[in-house]
Amino acid sequence: MQQQISCITLGVANLGRSRTFYVDRFGWRPVFENDEIVFYQMNGLMLGTWLDAALQDDKRQGAVQRPGAFALAHNVPAPADVQPLLDRLARHGGRLLRAADAPPHGGLRGYVADPDDHAWEIAFNPVWPIAENGWVTFAT
Repeated sequence: MQQQISCITLGVANLGRSRTFYVDRFGWRPVFENDEIVFYQMNGLMLGTWLDAALQDDKRQGAVQRPGAFALAHNVPAPADVQPLLDRLARHGGRLLRAADAPPHGGLRGYVADPDDHAWEIAFNPVWPIAENGWVTFAT
């Protein structure tokens, strides 16, 4: 079987708010959108933000319910890019979870939650070069 992830879909409570966060703050461009979903073509996979009616329930407001520990990651080309991106995302609809620091394996990373509480790691990893087309590979 081929080793791949084709699509990651995140449930969101407010599609417009989510779109603003990803388009205006990350700078991503949708490749498809309607009243229920927005898809972003990533390097090798699709990211979708889907209007999840269950998340709109007032009883769940403020409650964080996750299936388990996970974080999505967005790698940047230089250590100096990590904290400014965390700060920008936190100022514009995100929530800073952890300021940039150096993990034991090297590099620099911090965490921010999007408006629907999906955790994103913003990281520079010296052994994961970013190609011109945005692909990240594990350097050998």
